[in-house]
Amino acid sequence: MKLVLDNLEYLLTGAFLTLQITLISMFFGILIGLITAIARLKGNRVLRGMAKGYVSIIRGTPLMVQIFIVYFGLPDLSIQLSPMMSAYISMSLNVGAYLSETFRATILSVEHGQTEAAQSLGMTPWQTMRYVILPQAARIAIPPLGNTFIGMLKETSLISVVTVVELFRAAQILIARYYVAMPFLIAIGIMYWVMSTGLSIILNRVEKRLSKAY
Repeated sequence: MKLVLDNLEYLLTGAFLTLQITLISMFFGILIGLITAIARLKGNRVLRGMAKGYVSIIRGTPLMVQIFIVYFGLPDLSIQLSPMMSAYISMSLNVGAYLSETFRATILSVEHGQTEAAQSLGMTPWQTMRYVILPQAARIAIPPLGNTFIGMLKETSLISVVTVVELFRAAQILIARYYVAMPFLIAIGIMYWVMSTGLSIILNRVEKRLSKAY
C-alpha cells in the first residue's frame, strides 16, 4: 500500500491521460459514426459502399492490429505519427465504426411518420434529419453509447503497446521498477472502476434530461 501511495501521483497522471484519450477519441468517434450512419442511410451507392466497407473492416479486425497499422505500418508509407496521435486516430476510427451501427439503428427506430410530418411542413431532408430525427435518435442512443464509452475507456490499455504512458502502462513501469505487481494492479483496477462509474452517472443524467423533452 505504501508503494501505491508513494507513486499515486504517477498513477493519477496515467489515469488522466487515459481519460483524455477516451474523451477525445469518443468525440471524434461520434462524428465519424454519425457521418458513416447517414452515408449508409442517405448516401448514393458509392458512399453506401464505402461506409459499409469501412464498418466491415474495422469491426472484423482486432483493435490491436489497427493500432499497429497506424503506428508501425504507416511509416512504411512515409507517414510518421506520434504515439498520442496514433492512439487518437486508431481509437477514433475503431469506436466510430461501432457507433455508426448504433446511430443507424436508432435513426431507423424513429417512426417514419415523423419524417412525413416534417416534409409536409416544408422541411428539407437535411432539416428533417437535423431537427426531427436526430434529437429523437439521440435519446434512444444514450444507453448503447454509454456502454461503448465505458468499453473504450478500458480498451485504452491496449495503447500501452505504442509507449503511451496511460494508466495500464504506468502500472507496468512501476511493477518493473519494484518487482511487485498486486498493489499496483489493484490500484489501477479501482481507478478504472471509479472512472467507469463516474461516466455512467453522467450519461444516466444526460439520458434523464433528454427523456424529459419527450
